[in-house]
Amino acid sequence: MNTISAYVFRQALGPLLAILGALAAIAILTQGLNQLDIIITNRRAGFAFAWVTILALPQLISLIMPIAVFIAVVYALNRMHGDSEVAVLYGAGVSRQRIAGPILQLAVMAALAHLAINVVIQPWSFKERRETLYELRTDIASSLVEEGSFTYPAEGLTLYARSRAGGGELRDMLIDDARQEIPITYTARAGAIATIDGAPAIVMRDGQIQRQEEDGTVNVLDFDRYVLQFENMSEEPQYFFLKASDRTLYELFFPDMTSHYDPVNVNRFLAEAHARLSAPLLNIALAMIALAGVLLGEFSRQGYGRRIMWAAIVALVVRLAALAAQAAATDDPDLNYVQYAIPLGVTLVAAIMLGGRASRRRRLSQGPSVLAEA
Repeated sequence: MNTISAYVFRQALGPLLAILGALAAIAILTQGLNQLDIIITNRRAGFAFAWVTILALPQLISLIMPIAVFIAVVYALNRMHGDSEVAVLYGAGVSRQRIAGPILQLAVMAALAHLAINVVIQPWSFKERRETLYELRTDIASSLVEEGSFTYPAEGLTLYARSRAGGGELRDMLIDDARQEIPITYTARAGAIATIDGAPAIVMRDGQIQRQEEDGTVNVLDFDRYVLQFENMSEEPQYFFLKASDRTLYELFFPDMTSHYDPVNVNRFLAEAHARLSAPLLNIALAMIALAGVLLGEFSRQGYGRRIMWAAIVALVVRLAALAAQAAATDDPDLNYVQYAIPLGVTLVAAIMLGGRASRRRRLSQGPSVLAEA
């Protein structure tokens, strides 16, 4: 890579990294707010938030990478136009293709990184994130009882504790269990949450059990120590199936046909697999759109706002078309080829526009004077 190519490459690389960071930060904030209810009720809130955020990054980067490449290329080339650097390069005999070369190298590198994320990193992070969130939702020891509030961990079950002391001890507890035909109310001066045989339980001390009989009388039983176990209290399924986004590429192309879940979702799995392989091509396609939008046309002292606007519209349409193609392929697997045709077709059209012979002959025949046109 010569000096000119290295300079153009750096002009686009810096904005790309900055844009990826900014867009990822916004997306991370959104993800954090979606899981806020789980995070604030868990005693490992700081660790949980950090870990879930890190695990969400591969998917977020995968979604925003093509758009970030487009914005970075437009910004870099527009700045170089504004500083007359592109005009100087043209005047020195540097061709449009030579300016586009380092931009395409950056787009190819972004595409390879995007492919690695889609094929290797994202499936692992999605699976790990789902398991982490599942553990947080079922972490009864930290979220079953909220201090000074009534909680409803299951339908017909109400828990209350006035305060939480050191060591996880709960003070002044009230438990109303209406899941049975005859409701039972438990009160205790103190208690603690434990896990017995894999199921959550509350060990209560110095309390009473009140149970109303069918004739209206209330039976009261005092106890010094009582263990109340809960079974099947979590609304989460004991076993959950991995979604298409959680699976590896091999699992998407070769699902388990003996499972009752996989055979009915084969088309969805194929659409996801082809989307992972075709999405990296959008980095090159959108970079080509940015190159065509900024470099095509004559030099203008008034700027290139209109050309950039049209390039942005085309880039957005292409990105939405890729998402629509994936959705359509979910219903009809024969449309999976469209996921590849869109970025490849856009790249080919933009390459033809950038390499137009007429503009090259005009630039060579008229020389730098063509740059003076406004």
